[in-house]
Amino acid sequence: MGVFMKGIVIAGPTGVGKTDLSLKLAETLGCEIISADSAQVYKGMDIGTAKISESEMMGIKHHMLDVLEPIKKYSVGDYQKDVDEILKNLEKENKNVILTGGTGLYINSITDGLSDLPSADEILRNKLSEMPIEELFEKLKELDPESAKTIHINNRKRVERALEVCLITNQKFSELSKKNIKNNNYSFLKICLMRDREHLYERINKRVDIMMEVGLLKEAEELFKKYGSETLKKINIIGYSELIDYFEGRISLEKAVDDIKKNSRHYAKRQLTWFRNQKDYIWFDLDKDSENEILESIKNLYLKELK
Repeated sequence: MGVFMKGIVIAGPTGVGKTDLSLKLAETLGCEIISADSAQVYKGMDIGTAKISESEMMGIKHHMLDVLEPIKKYSVGDYQKDVDEILKNLEKENKNVILTGGTGLYINSITDGLSDLPSADEILRNKLSEMPIEELFEKLKELDPESAKTIHINNRKRVERALEVCLITNQKFSELSKKNIKNNNYSFLKICLMRDREHLYERINKRVDIMMEVGLLKEAEELFKKYGSETLKKINIIGYSELIDYFEGRISLEKAVDDIKKNSRHYAKRQLTWFRNQKDYIWFDLDKDSENEILESIKNLYLKELK
């Protein structure tokens, strides 16, 4: 695979302070920044996703912001393909990178790769969809007992997919889905930031108030007029979905803002749980140590790894 390039992941929940820290780190280490945020890939969604503005970038090159119009879902597979392409080019220039954001699956697709499962086979899928679930489950038990243990018989979609993969590949879905294919030559130092929960929630609430002050309502309204609610609801981004409910007269503006805060807090909680279940992360608490101390520690860890 050639020489391993070095990168740093700065992960953590929404509102924790990733942007600020990664900027300072990128400046110190001369890195470019790649965003790992499934909401910031969308054009026009700036305020509600807390997207960094041109003037805040301090001249540091940022990637993976404003990739596409908010009209269709952007999958983790799309993200992996796009970022691996960027990394290939940066490797030629011998550039180190910081991958920062809160979308864990995006980060994993780059640091660990994705499993290489075959795409759906329409004919086979139609055939499976006509069979009773008991029959499908029995077949799965026979071909891949491990999957039959972990997938519930009532989860028809998963049962069908597992069976489909077994039949197409003649291998076990349970084994194939664990084999990740990584397509870049970067190895990453993984950092996750946290704060005291109460303080994090306070920061999130305050951030939503600031978003409203600087024009989130207008931004959401423009998107709503341009794309319509059905399209925007499909991609379902916190901060916009709630305001659409308000535009359509289902809830009051006050309730919409409360919902944005609540949904953002719940999202932060889910993110923390997700990152805690990952391996290899070094955790830093921004409420216990100063930003400068944390920067110093990360820098030392990183330079040690470079040797």
